[in-house]
This record gives sequence, structure tokens and C-alpha cells, in this order.
Amino acid sequence: MSILNKPVQRRGFLRGALATAVVVPLGGALASCAGGGGTTQTSAAAGGAVSATNPFGVAKTGTLDAVIFKGGYGIDYVDFAGAILKKEFPGIDVKISPSTDIAQEMQPRFVGGTPPDLIDNSGAKSIGFSTILDQLEDLKSITEANNLEGTKIADTLYDGVLAPGTFGGKVAAINYVLTVYALWYSKSLFDANGWKVPTTWDEAMALGAAAKAKGKYLFLWGKEAATYYQTMAIESAIKEGGDEVRLALENLKPNCWSLPAVQSVFSALEKIIKAGYMKPGGSGTQFTAAQAQWSNNQDALLYPSGSWIENEMKDQTKADFKMTGTPVPVVSSSPKIPQTGIRSAAGEPFVVPSKGKNVPAGKELLRVMLSKESAVNFAKTKLAPTVVKGTVPADGFGSTALVSQTTMLDNAKKNIFTWNFVDLYGMNPDQLVPWNSFLDGKLDAAGLTKALQDITDKVANDSSVTKIEVK
Repeated sequence: MSILNKPVQRRGFLRGALATAVVVPLGGALASCAGGGGTTQTSAAAGGAVSATNPFGVAKTGTLDAVIFKGGYGIDYVDFAGAILKKEFPGIDVKISPSTDIAQEMQPRFVGGTPPDLIDNSGAKSIGFSTILDQLEDLKSITEANNLEGTKIADTLYDGVLAPGTFGGKVAAINYVLTVYALWYSKSLFDANGWKVPTTWDEAMALGAAAKAKGKYLFLWGKEAATYYQTMAIESAIKEGGDEVRLALENLKPNCWSLPAVQSVFSALEKIIKAGYMKPGGSGTQFTAAQAQWSNNQDALLYPSGSWIENEMKDQTKADFKMTGTPVPVVSSSPKIPQTGIRSAAGEPFVVPSKGKNVPAGKELLRVMLSKESAVNFAKTKLAPTVVKGTVPADGFGSTALVSQTTMLDNAKKNIFTWNFVDLYGMNPDQLVPWNSFLDGKLDAAGLTKALQDITDKVANDSSVTKIEVK
């Protein structure tokens, strides 16, 4: 049964997961974007006539400049939408450019007042939203518009998916992809060896020993993706300790990384590393090369990632691998959130800068992407669901990974959650350093804790950074 044919369950999941993560601006820096969806001043441009089929008044001629993070999903899905837009507006010169370092490329353009018309602010090196909120359009105008099929876009989206990109009432970003975070493994390899997927860290240690006996490792990593293990650790710690852990991290509390639930997970990972169950050398290995050691060579049994992993490695995955996702392990037999709980959230945040040269066209491209033809194309070609309902069939287009996402969402029921502090404050580049050292065995759990707390405290104590309180 398709995950998109379960409206009651899906509504419950997103209310439980995202509605609790309401963001409230602290201080005056966000005053301009507070209130119920007021518009941001858009740069002047010669527009076209506004109509039901042209709700933003796109001019017949002009340019459209979009910069898209080139990660696991590539950029061809935006090219697909761009081609549809081009049919309606043949006089528009559509330029869709890839980027692997959004922050480095886009920050000078924001500072110089020449940002693109549409940006996918994603990846390890995205721009912290706290630094650009007042320079972004309120995208409620898009969700209130009709899609290409004539249905109001807000009515086609899963409940709650706008929450991660909403700050002080302003829809600053629309996250396009519904991402499920999990531990990924080869079902065929596990079946052939009679291995059981671990549900606790003790079971993971036992599996590590079994892997070693077969000349394999339990885990591996690549340098740019070392913080995938942070994501896994935070998810496990939140399941162990509940909202106390999630809110302490989200709100940058002192000693948040020293909470017992966090420390218990760090300790479990440290034991795995010291036992030699983590393949060495990851800090010197490019992340997709490391992932291929897992998906193609099968050097390791498990890999933590978001659900983009199948598409990212589709050309470097062993035949009959049967990629499957499972919830991350827990520490104890009585966690606050059941082990079947998962992190799932809307990702790939698209933003429209207010000073873009052609803001109406930037909004129109996003409107096309949120229409059914583009959303179905994404789900089919990327093997991941978008935030648009009704796009994934029961067989997951033949993908075991996509089917396993359905299974995880069903089993989790309302025990689905997320967090945003890493992306909100742009902390990932700094956090990569201690995580690479920790996974390499050069830094112990205490050293990792101190390094992460120092990074957190630096943001918390920086008065120039607007803080967002999560309740």
C-alpha cells in the first residue's frame, strides 16, 4: 500500500514530529518577518499580467537564474521543471546551475545584492538561515497559489512540511523532499549470512564481531559525511532521553552534549571504534568513494544516511544489493521513544531571495516543481517522495529502499521527530572536524563532547546571531 494513501497516519506523524518544533524568534532581528505571512519587499522588475495561470506575473521575456545543490539528488529534477516552465514562457532564458558549496558561492552574492532567483540551500555547506532570513521572500504566496493542475498547492502538501522552513510566521523556505533517516544495509547480504539487524548498541557490537569474522567492518565513513554519525547519535539519544535531549540541543543549552542519553550513545560508538569495527581511513576518503566501499564492495555492513543514499549511489551499488533502511539502535530496553521511532523531515529547502533579478520567475519555477508532473518525476527518478501527496505507488517503483521507508513510517506511527539547529546555525562545517577525529580514533568521547559543546557555546554566546527558541 502506498504511503501516500494513508492520510490519517501521515497527518499524525507530521503533527507529532513537526508541530512540536514551533520556532519563536528571540530578539529584534526577526521582527520584519514576524506576523502571519506578510510579504517581503521584492526587487523591481518588469512583470507580466497576473492571472490564474500566471499568479506571480512572470514577464514574457527575461532570465531565470537558479542555483541548485548538487548532492544525492542531482539537479536534473529542476531541469525537468525548468523545461516545463520554458514551454509556458518560451521567451525566458532558463539557467539552472549546480553547486556543491552553496555558502561559499552564495554569500558573496547576497552581500553584493545579486542573489539568484531560486536557491536550493542544502548540503553540508549550506547557508545558516539565521543570516539570510530578512533577505528572503515569504513563500506563502506560492502555497496559496494553484499548481499546474489547478489545485491549491497548500492542499496538496503533507501536513506540517512547511514547519521546518517557517520562522516567526514567515515561510522562508519550502522543503521539497520528504527524507527518512535510517541505518542502511544490504538485505541480500544479511540474509545470506543469517545476520539480524541490530536494534540496540549491544546488538551492534555483537554484529561488529560477526562482521570482523567475515573480514568486514560494521561501519565506515567519508570525510565530508562524518557528521552522518552525529545525526545517528542524536537520533539515538533523543529516542533514549526524549524531548529533554531534543530541546536542549535545539536551544543550544549549556552542557547539552553532556546529557546522559547523549553520553551513552557516544560511549557505545567509542566502544565500536576501539574494537576495530569502524573501517579506518575515512577522514582521508571522499565520502562517495567511502559509500561505494559499502554499497559496491560491501566492506562494511551498515551505513547511516538519509534516504537520498540509494539515488546517490545508484551507479555504484552491487547487483541484487537490496538496499533497505532500519531505525537506528537505542541504548537501553526502555527508551523514552521506542526503537521503531525515526527521524523524518522535509529537506532540500528552496528559497527565493528578495533581491533576485527575476523573483516572479523564481517563484514560478518552484510552483512548477510542486505540481504533480514534476513531483512524480522526482519520486520515480530519485526513489524518494516529495512533500507533494499522491506520487509514490505501493511497489515503490521497484525500490526496496523506498518500500522500507514506507515500512519505517508505518511502524513508527507518531514516534517521528526531527531537529534543525545544525542547519539553522550553519554548524556542520565546524562539527565535521571533531567527528572525523573521533571516528578515526584520535579523539575520545570526552574530547568529542568538549569540541561539540565549544561549537554550540560559540553560537549561543554570539549576540550577532539571531536565536530561535524551539518549544
